Amino acid sequence: MNIEKIMQGLEAKHPGEMEYLQAVREVLSTITEVYNEHPEFEKAKIAERLVEPDRIFTFKVPWVDDKGEVQVNLGYRVQFNNAIGPYKGGIRFHSSVTLSILKFLGFEQIFKNALTTLPMGGAKGGSDFNPRGKSDAEVMRFCQAFMVELWRHIGPETDVPAGDIGVGAREVGYLYGMYRKLARENTGVFTGKGLEFGGSLIRPEATGFGGLYFVKQMLETAGHSLQGKTVAISGFGNVAWGAALKATELGAKVVTISGPDGYVYDENGISGEKIEYMVDLRLSCNDIVQPYAEKYGVPFFAGRRPWEVKVDIALPCATQNELNGNDARQLIANGVLCVGELSNMGCTPEAIDLLLDHKVMYGPGKAVNAGGVATSGLEMTQNAMHISWSAAEVDAKLQQIMSDIHEQCVRYGRQQDGYINYMKGANVAGFLKVAKAMMAQGVL
Repeated sequence: MNIEKIMQGLEAKHPGEMEYLQAVREVLSTITEVYNEHPEFEKAKIAERLVEPDRIFTFKVPWVDDKGEVQVNLGYRVQFNNAIGPYKGGIRFHSSVTLSILKFLGFEQIFKNALTTLPMGGAKGGSDFNPRGKSDAEVMRFCQAFMVELWRHIGPETDVPAGDIGVGAREVGYLYGMYRKLARENTGVFTGKGLEFGGSLIRPEATGFGGLYFVKQMLETAGHSLQGKTVAISGFGNVAWGAALKATELGAKVVTISGPDGYVYDENGISGEKIEYMVDLRLSCNDIVQPYAEKYGVPFFAGRRPWEVKVDIALPCATQNELNGNDARQLIANGVLCVGELSNMGCTPEAIDLLLDHKVMYGPGKAVNAGGVATSGLEMTQNAMHISWSAAEVDAKLQQIMSDIHEQCVRYGRQQDGYINYMKGANVAGFLKVAKAMMAQGVL
C-alpha cells in the first residue's frame, strides 16, 4: 500500500478537509503491515475503496423561528461503509459542523462499530444548526424540517442514526416522531430514544461507563489498579458525566471538568451531588463550568485546559483534537499512567506520537468510547425483538463487549517489548473485519 499516493489523491479531491485527512492517515499508517500481508487486498483496492464514503447527502434545511423569520441551515448524512451491517452513526447539531468533521467521524465509526462485533456499518450526519438558546418549538421545527429531507435515506435495516453533540433526548424524540409520521411505520430507526418508545436503559451513561471499563482493563493488563487513582476529565456533558459516575464507583477520584470557559479543579473529588450538578450545568445551555467553582468553592482556571493538573489518568471527553502536543508533554512530565479518548480523535497526532514514544498507555477513541454505539446496537436488538432488557442486563452486555474490544486491541497491538499499542491494535482489528467482509462481497 502506497500511503502517500493515496493521501495525495485524497488531498487533491478533498482539499482543506483536515480532520478527515488526519483520520485516514492515522488508520492507514497503522494497518500497512497487515495490509501488505494480504496481496488480495491490494488487488481489490480495499484501501482506496474504504477511505471514500459510499455516498453523501447534502441538503438545505429551511425553518421558521419564533419571530416568524425564515432561517436556512445545511444538513448532511455521510454513509461511509455498510459491509458488515446497516449504516450506524450519530447526528450532530453544532455551528462547528463541516463536511470534513462528519467524514472523519463517519470513517472512525466504521472501525469502532466493527470492534463491537455487532453488525453495524459506519456513518455520520448533522447540521450547522445550534440548538443552544433556541426554544423547544424552534428545535422541534428544525428537527422536523431536517427529517423531511433525510427520512427516505434511513431505515432499521438501511441506516440507523443516533444522537451526538447537540442532539440529545429532546432532539431524538422530535426527529423520530417526524420519521414515524413520514415513513408510516414504528421501527427502531433511531437509537437514543426515550424509554417510553423503544429506548434502552443506561444509554445516556454508556459511553462514559464503557470507557471506564476499557481503561480499567488497560490498567490491570499493565499491573495497575483503578482504585485510588486520580482522574482528569474534560467536558461536562453526557460522556463526562457517565465517566465521572463510573470512575467514582470503581474507586477513582475525578478532580476536573472543563468547558469552553476553562476548567475547575476539585481536589476533594467530583462525586455524589457534584456529579449530579453536572446535569444541571448541561441543562442550563450556558456551556460554562465556572458556576461549579462558585457553588463548591473550588479553583477555576479561565481559558485553560485540565491537562496541566498532575493526575494518574487523563480522559478527553469533549471534542476532537482537544489534547495537543504541549498538553501531552505536561501529562508525561507529571507521570500520567494512562490517556483514554472518550471523545472521538481527542488527541492530536503530535500528542499521540509523544504518548507512544514515552510508552504511556494510550487508548484511541474508536476503542475507548465504543460503549455508546455498542449500547445503541443493543437498543437496535431490543427493538427488533420487541423486548426491553433491565439496566443490569444491558450493563453486563456492555462490559462483555468492552472486554472483547480490549482483547482484540491487545491481540493486534502487543509489541515485542510487551508494550501494547492500542491504536494499532484497534485499527488492525477493525480493518480486518471490514476488509474481509468487503472481499467476500466482491467489488461493489
